[in-house]
Amino acid sequence: MNDMAPSSLDTTAPELVSLPAPLVARTVAVDPADLPDDLLSLLPTTGGMSWVRRGDGLVAWGEAARVRTDGAARFADAERAWRAAAARAVVRDEVRLPGSGLMAFGSFAFSTTSPAGGALVVPSVVVGRRGRSAWLTTITVGAVTAPSPELLTVQDDPSSPGAVQMHDGALDATGWRAAVSAAVAQIRAGRVDKVVLARDVVATTAEPLDPRWVLRRLSADYPSCWTFCVDGLVGATPELLVRSEKGLVTSRVLAGTIQRTGDDDADLARAAILAHSSKDLEEHEYAVASLTMALEPFCSTTNVPETPFVLHLPNVLHLATDVNGVLAEHSPRPTSLALAEALHPTAAVAGTPTLEAVTMIEELEQMDRGRYAGPVGWLGADGDGEWGIGLRSAELDPVDPHRLRLFAGCGIVAASSPAAELAESEAKLEPMRHALRS
Repeated sequence: MNDMAPSSLDTTAPELVSLPAPLVARTVAVDPADLPDDLLSLLPTTGGMSWVRRGDGLVAWGEAARVRTDGAARFADAERAWRAAAARAVVRDEVRLPGSGLMAFGSFAFSTTSPAGGALVVPSVVVGRRGRSAWLTTITVGAVTAPSPELLTVQDDPSSPGAVQMHDGALDATGWRAAVSAAVAQIRAGRVDKVVLARDVVATTAEPLDPRWVLRRLSADYPSCWTFCVDGLVGATPELLVRSEKGLVTSRVLAGTIQRTGDDDADLARAAILAHSSKDLEEHEYAVASLTMALEPFCSTTNVPETPFVLHLPNVLHLATDVNGVLAEHSPRPTSLALAEALHPTAAVAGTPTLEAVTMIEELEQMDRGRYAGPVGWLGADGDGEWGIGLRSAELDPVDPHRLRLFAGCGIVAASSPAAELAESEAKLEPMRHALRS
């Protein structure tokens, strides 16, 4: 069995967190040959967490500790709790790579008003792989547990969810096109330059959903994306909000999308169209400028390419820009979570100007996004980590294992067409829909 008995901690006032004993993390190196090609095959049926890309990354299970936060201070409260826990922790780490030693997975709501709030989850067992290095970590409260090779046992394959039915979420197709039309009218009236509108679709499965079924298919179909599962949010995001590693910061901006046809020659032509589309370039420029402005106070230098590249995914093509920076001398150095807070929400998931766009989202979407389009990822004891934007994702129902909500969003500018934006949202829903099929 992979499950370790968790010692859990749940609080809505993380500044008051006090564990009866410090967290104890023990990391040992393992032979990469002892790990399966697919790290996700190590996950148990329930309680699994993941952050995997191109076969490398982190998978985990069990729960040594948890911090629950809410409202506008959800990031700051979680960071304060994490710093306090890390300061008291006993860490024995013979690997010393990003993700080894003491670490936590996290996901946070898009909106300050969402009841979904935020969470940091410290797992009991973590398996990591990075290039030619691999490791096994156990985390407990107050006692050292020697990692056992038995924890690397491949689990049984997940079962199919059976027939899947899709239902309208907060808005049906007609209602969402109307919302886009209203947004375009307000953009042309000068209220905002861009707004990102999302829609949800409710899926019901004939059999109880095993999240591993979705994760394995997403990882296989979208290896260049970050396949994640954290606290009920599952997906494969192409967008890295921020990576902080030894003073270097990286962020990937995606804005501007066109659906693929499945024909390579036609898709090359579409890539050229996307790269020269004034509508998509305008949308992308807003997103890059917003992110760079938010990142600059933390960095001594930043590097922003002059033109975006086209990112090819199986279902869509995106305009993409990788922004890099060097953290300025700060004491203490900002954690990756603090950087994620500063960058969220980007223009790629909210709009420009951000505050007014968020207000418009609340008026027009008629739904709570929950943790969709919020930061999701992990951080280590030193504060370094990786945070993606929770896109191409679904929210598992905490009560009904047959039900989940799928999400997709589109950037709306003055030149947007409601019919075209609906088609784009359908293309962005396809990864999750396909991952659910038998």
